[in-house]
Amino acid sequence: MFKFAAAVALAGALFSGAAVAQPAKPTVVLVHGAFADSSSWNGVVEILRKDGFPVVAAANPLRSVANDAAYVSDVVGSIAGPVVLVGHSYGGQVISTAANGHDNVKSLVYVAAFAPEAGESVADLAGKFPGGTLSGALAAPVKLSTGGVDLYIDQAKFHDQFASDVPAEQAALMAVGQRPFTEAALTDKSGEPAWKKLPSWFVYGTGDKNIPAAALGFMAERAGSKRTVVVDGASHVVMVSHPDKVAELIEEAAK
Repeated sequence: MFKFAAAVALAGALFSGAAVAQPAKPTVVLVHGAFADSSSWNGVVEILRKDGFPVVAAANPLRSVANDAAYVSDVVGSIAGPVVLVGHSYGGQVISTAANGHDNVKSLVYVAAFAPEAGESVADLAGKFPGGTLSGALAAPVKLSTGGVDLYIDQAKFHDQFASDVPAEQAALMAVGQRPFTEAALTDKSGEPAWKKLPSWFVYGTGDKNIPAAALGFMAERAGSKRTVVVDGASHVVMVSHPDKVAELIEEAAK
């Protein structure tokens, strides 16, 4: 009798929903843009990890599209299983290139990000619509011994330009720790973008002063965005000020 009861219990467990193995969640790879670093994703990472997603916040070199995309491509190539690739600002141009050739990349998420067409640069797109004020907020360029220059946002203008909806104390720390962006990367032309083959999602704020909201909306529509979330008043760092909205969209793309 005992053996029969045990067998029935085992059979019930094997065929119950609890015993059915759940597919592993995709790894979310986060790629920051110019004047930011991987810590800009901290709020989003907390939510994603709490919800059971493996996460990698890649350190985007910000040297050139080819260089940066190759680095992110290597990161993606090291991951077993499906990947959701997420880019902020210039990071959007990077993921549009880095995803090419990787069958494990299932979706793209653009967070206040550029999604260039082949032959376009971020400089082209930033100037396509009025409203951007980045050029007037830049500090004096830093000349590099290897040639070219690095660009920074003037620390005194960083809060208003880059992170107006972030507390002033936090924005001041972000300004000091900002990562420089080469002028060459600003004008690098894109190759064939991965958003033509992969589903994409977009989120951005109406208070973005780096990339005008009109430009972000244009790129989302052109890429055939599955869903576009527009956050009223959000700055260029919408993932810092509204990590919940960004994480929610990433999780939607992960399904």
